[in-house]
Amino acid sequence: MQPTLADIYAAAQVIRGVADATPLVPSPFMTERGGQEFLLKLENMQPIGAFKLRGALNAVAGVKEAAGVTCCSTGNHGRGVAFAARERGMRAVICMSELVPQAKVDGIRALGAEVRIAGRSQDDALAESQRLVAEDGLVEISPFDDPLVIAGQGTIGLEIMTKRPDLDTLLVPLSGGGLAAGVALAAKAIKPQIRVVGITMERGAAMYESLRAGRPVEVEEVASLADSLGGGIGMQNRLSFPMCRDLLDEVVLVSEEEIYRAMQVLYYEDRIVAEGACVVGLAAVLNGKVTLSGPTATIVTGRNLDMEMFTRIVTGQDVKLGDVTVKGVPYGQ
Repeated sequence: MQPTLADIYAAAQVIRGVADATPLVPSPFMTERGGQEFLLKLENMQPIGAFKLRGALNAVAGVKEAAGVTCCSTGNHGRGVAFAARERGMRAVICMSELVPQAKVDGIRALGAEVRIAGRSQDDALAESQRLVAEDGLVEISPFDDPLVIAGQGTIGLEIMTKRPDLDTLLVPLSGGGLAAGVALAAKAIKPQIRVVGITMERGAAMYESLRAGRPVEVEEVASLADSLGGGIGMQNRLSFPMCRDLLDEVVLVSEEEIYRAMQVLYYEDRIVAEGACVVGLAAVLNGKVTLSGPTATIVTGRNLDMEMFTRIVTGQDVKLGDVTVKGVPYGQ
């Protein structure tokens, strides 16, 4: 069953004191560029450096008797599950593809979880996670297609709307749809007329292509500055796909070059270190792909990135992503 606003309120109680109440701060630069008040929800301030802790805590709390938990992850969900499992003294096995940056793999291992690298796609990692369910008796926690995970992520929308019920627009990074579905559910339950825009990268945007097709579809996964937005949505998707279909007002794509520039903006103008996935909302506004008509907020989803690559970006150097090179430009030029 799809989660409800009541489930989000219940999740807020589960995560209280651990993963809630991240700051909502103004961005003067983006306010000037967008022509409307622009706010940043700083989920990069979470204990694990990413919003995924909310959904993971809520879902792991729902596991009553099992040999442990498992999931497939592009990084931050795995970190959240590892943290939540450690808090409960449970075994956690995180399945990831070869495309996941080493910094994210190391971060998960540091939390005491086992890491299995399986293939070059999120689907390969999912298959390994499902094998562990069948053979080892672990409970799988989907990064997005789980009602407890979606409700946990929805607490972000609940916090934003509680603090700023006058918001006109929410710009939400879009991947498997757990974040977008939960935030949109909370926001629209509180203020039905609010506009919720999902934003993702041009290359390998699985939810975008699925929404266009009217059903879950597979896409080729490629390297991206917004690597946290990579991966499929699952061909048997039950929750996040229909919720994104029904609740998102539109979906916007941004290029790697636009993500690169937006990472520079967030760093130099707001002094924030953040993943490429975090800045897609800024990128859309900066490049005229979303026009603002009132107070707007976006979610800075995480800070767990490869610092060597981040240094190249903020110093204006070229960045190679597989067979594609994003040409560097020093900030302000």
